[in-house]
Amino acid sequence: MRKVAVLAAGGTGGHLFPAQALAEALIGRGWSIVLASDERVAGLAQDFPAERRIGLSSATYQSGNPLSMLRAGLAVMRGASQARAVYREIGPNVVVGFGGYPSVPALVGAIFDRRPTVIHEQNAVMGRANRFLASRVTRVACAFPTLLKAPAKVAAQAVVVGNPVRPPIRALADLPYDPPGAEGPIRILITGGSQGARLLSELVPEAIAALPEALRQRLMVQQQTRPESMETARRVYANAVVDAEIAPFFRDMAGRLAAAHLVIGRSGAGSVCEFAVAGRPSILVPLAVALDDDQGQNARFLADAGGAEIARESQLTLASLSGALEKLLTNPARLARMAAAARSVAMPDAAERLADVVERTAHG
Repeated sequence: MRKVAVLAAGGTGGHLFPAQALAEALIGRGWSIVLASDERVAGLAQDFPAERRIGLSSATYQSGNPLSMLRAGLAVMRGASQARAVYREIGPNVVVGFGGYPSVPALVGAIFDRRPTVIHEQNAVMGRANRFLASRVTRVACAFPTLLKAPAKVAAQAVVVGNPVRPPIRALADLPYDPPGAEGPIRILITGGSQGARLLSELVPEAIAALPEALRQRLMVQQQTRPESMETARRVYANAVVDAEIAPFFRDMAGRLAAAHLVIGRSGAGSVCEFAVAGRPSILVPLAVALDDDQGQNARFLADAGGAEIARESQLTLASLSGALEKLLTNPARLARMAAAARSVAMPDAAERLADVVERTAHG
């Protein structure tokens, strides 16, 4: 009998990549996949393995603005009606939401139709869209043991499955971490993140340039940088005689993570879980303006385990970052301990764990 799962995800990679990992796991179990989102998803979902994609009306709103909330509510109801029309045609066995306002109408439509529903929350702090729906869906799964801002009953019953990661990242769980030796290259990977990347783009090169010359000569840096900051970063690294590759986006993130001795980046849920699966020590810089400090709470997951150091924007300076880098890069034993700690809290099989939850929910 044909099994159909509708996966509803917001239009950002943080929502879409876990949905894609689940899709691949379910396809391996004989499921057919339908992707529900809004028009933003087109650019990111080119490789998403869905037999069908449906675009649903939706909108976000400004808190405290009654007119904005009314417009968003009407848009969601239109989207829910569109979803129900499609559901009557395809008869999904389960609808799975990954957060973001474009996921709301797909889940609302399923709730109205009394279809089995699952929410997966990627962050340690439950997002607004998931918070709105969490008490109404059949089951909630989450990435971290901590689920702040969730209704108490939801948090108590949520199933911790981890954050599904892409197969190339999953494969890194089986690769050992080799700390830098007394001589030879030390490889640093800097991931920018889609939000607030200017700080990392501009501060990290300056901090690396301030390291002692003997240490700089051993460094091999790979840095994702905002396009408008690339030339400045290249000039800083060249003046400091640091071997650096600068680009706005790296496609082979798995290969670069596998080679890295240290990673510096934001602490979005996907990044934190990928660093854990890869078993790589990291310096995490939570986005200061992130709603409900979700990035800060994500970072604590690795830091509390001993796998990462947290550098808060409010306390981050050129001197503090350069000092932290020097202490870590000259202590291979500590890097190795951090790598082991990061891997100890990883859930590389998160996609399969979530697929188990989805199948149990679909089967009642």
